[in-house]
Amino acid sequence: MDKIDNLDKKILSILSKNARIPFKDVAAECGVSRAAIHQRVQRLIDNGVILGSGFDINPKSLGYSTCTYVGLNLERGSMYKDVVKRLVNIPEIVECHFTTGPYTMLIKAYARDNEELMDLLNNKLQTIPGVVSTETLISLEQSIKREMPVNHD
Repeated sequence: MDKIDNLDKKILSILSKNARIPFKDVAAECGVSRAAIHQRVQRLIDNGVILGSGFDINPKSLGYSTCTYVGLNLERGSMYKDVVKRLVNIPEIVECHFTTGPYTMLIKAYARDNEELMDLLNNKLQTIPGVVSTETLISLEQSIKREMPVNHD
């Protein structure tokens, strides 16, 4: 990965606050040409610094009122990849992490209501071969959601 300089950091800082800002506005704020911004952003994408530029959809607007975090314990940590292959087919799961600590894996999922959450737990997660236990935490409110701050001079 190429070194990230101060111009890259400034671009990342601007885009992390508003990914839809026109490149001409980023260029004006950075004091460089629009073409330079375009080239820099493309390089940041190619190098895996920028991972996406999609829209965040509010799950509640689609009827998913319950946000949960579920800790999964597996028979063996080596089963992780096989379990992920099953989890990827459950659309309510939006994140999955292989973790240290009390759980082998931690997932974030959404459900429309408690009945749907119970179905997700009992009929989808706990039936996956290798899953020996689950622990569910329901998020009552998301208080902070942001990108990592990009410090630049």
